[in-house]
Amino acid sequence: MCSICGMIDFVHPDYVSSELVQKMGSTLRHRGQDQNDYYVGQGVAFQHNRLAIIDIENGLQPMKCTYEGREYVIVYNGEIYNTLEIREVIKRAGIQLKTQCDTELVLYLYILFKEECAKWLNGIFAFAVWDASEKQVYFARDRFGVKPLFYTRLGSTLLFASEIKGLLAHPKVKHVLNQEGMWQLLYMSPTKIEGKSLFKDIYEIPCAYCGTYKGEQLCLRPYWQLEAKPFLDSEEEAVLITGDLLKNAIEKQLVSDVPLATLLSGGLDSSIITSVAAKKYREEGRQLATYSFEYEENKKYFQKTIFQPQSDDDFASMLANLLGTEHHILTAQVEVLADLLQDAAIYRDAPGMADIDSSLLYYFNQIKQQHTVVLSGECADEIFGGYPWFYRDEMLHNGFFPWIHDAQGRAHLFRAEKVRRDEGFEYIKGIYEQSIAECPMLESDTAVMKQSRVATWLSTKYFMTSLLERKDRMSMASGVEVRVPFSDHHVVEYVYNVPWEIKFKNGVEKALLRTAMKEYLPEQFLNRKKSPYPKTHHPVYEQKVIARLNEILTKDCCRLKEFIDIRALGQMLESKNVTWFGQLMSRPQLIAWLIQLEGWLQHYDIVIDL
Repeated sequence: MCSICGMIDFVHPDYVSSELVQKMGSTLRHRGQDQNDYYVGQGVAFQHNRLAIIDIENGLQPMKCTYEGREYVIVYNGEIYNTLEIREVIKRAGIQLKTQCDTELVLYLYILFKEECAKWLNGIFAFAVWDASEKQVYFARDRFGVKPLFYTRLGSTLLFASEIKGLLAHPKVKHVLNQEGMWQLLYMSPTKIEGKSLFKDIYEIPCAYCGTYKGEQLCLRPYWQLEAKPFLDSEEEAVLITGDLLKNAIEKQLVSDVPLATLLSGGLDSSIITSVAAKKYREEGRQLATYSFEYEENKKYFQKTIFQPQSDDDFASMLANLLGTEHHILTAQVEVLADLLQDAAIYRDAPGMADIDSSLLYYFNQIKQQHTVVLSGECADEIFGGYPWFYRDEMLHNGFFPWIHDAQGRAHLFRAEKVRRDEGFEYIKGIYEQSIAECPMLESDTAVMKQSRVATWLSTKYFMTSLLERKDRMSMASGVEVRVPFSDHHVVEYVYNVPWEIKFKNGVEKALLRTAMKEYLPEQFLNRKKSPYPKTHHPVYEQKVIARLNEILTKDCCRLKEFIDIRALGQMLESKNVTWFGQLMSRPQLIAWLIQLEGWLQHYDIVIDL
């Protein structure tokens, strides 16, 4: 994994600067500290920071080649899992490859298939190719946005970067939070509108999109879309096919020239990945390494809820022992969670998921000491129907994004006249309604199948992309690559069309997944109730974040005071029943989110234009 950034200006080539593109790239060095370099051509400048995973000696970027007298240059961030198939396609074209790395494969795929090249790729990626003969730059991003890619315009100049901070490093890019960005913060955060960011005039290339910048025109289009298709297989065939697809996806993602491990919570999803990986490693005479996460004194203070019915702590160690993995238990202290809140917001370039982000930032820093690549169980719930809103009507039909339990709760902490709360709610509600209208369906779908499709569509389009963004930024802050086998598009395409009655058989969450992978897990793991990413239950954490927020509010330079409603904030601090986002976000996390918001506004010296 790596970072990429660049400047493009075909109208005023002299605006392109090696000094500026290196400055942009320097802000992204955390994503790849093994190698860095840049390229400058006529109207084009690329910069790359490399985290070496495959063919460590030969993968330096930007990578250049000349083919049939034409020059091409690529900067690439990602990992491709169908490299064997692609390599054969390229060899059949008579091309002699010089490396074993993905970058060269992607570059030659573009040379051979031009703007259709992204369709060939199974993996996680974001890249740009300078095609000198066509005088254009081609962009592409993976199907579910595992790897990031942002851009902005300065007249005829197009800037792009793996993270927003790379764009903000350019002296002419403005740091502005406008009304739309504020509404995303209040009603959607940490999810956001597809293709947008919180910053005015800074955009994200959407998931599964590709396109070109030529002259002064940026033309983007989808190269892949989720499709509703008739399901013709039997239930038994669905189980077998799903199992084969998942096993194949997991095993393909075990390839690495650097140390690899899995994240093992003890829940269903991570346990499946770890069991398949451990079996593969044993067959090769190797021992798999695993990691689980805990919080200081969580066993003492854990509180059971419908969303988190049991703690993960013991299950991870039990399964690691059964599978014979080299298991590591990482424990986050309360002080660390609070201290890293603002760092997490800066690495994410936005207020995120509070202490969930700060804990991951800490854990990945510890993992990096021994491992560079990890496999994670993200995306299974969105694809196989693991969240309560898939089957609880009151959540899916609440007229708003179903994971947001109180759509107005956070917004009511801000002055209505300043942030235009009512207008903002209607605007974001319109985004939600438009998304539902775009959900792929068949006329023959039953009512329950339509509900399944809507829940999957919303979850993959918003909730899942937010979780993937969180995992990418917090892991890459320490130079750790996270792979997510459940997001393999072959798995998603197939499972999307499996009838809900099979996916939720006998009223069991993710019944299809459990049945398809039953050979890999003992009963006590296979039939565990979903337990989401854990949070700290320690009362000292809440005390610390309240104290820090109060300290922030006493300072004359406090940015929150520009639009916060102090009276409403006081009422929230006295309330004992606050749940505003997802399954784990309660009062301590809302307070921590406000601390992140303040730190973000201060760090980037953001101009608020409401």
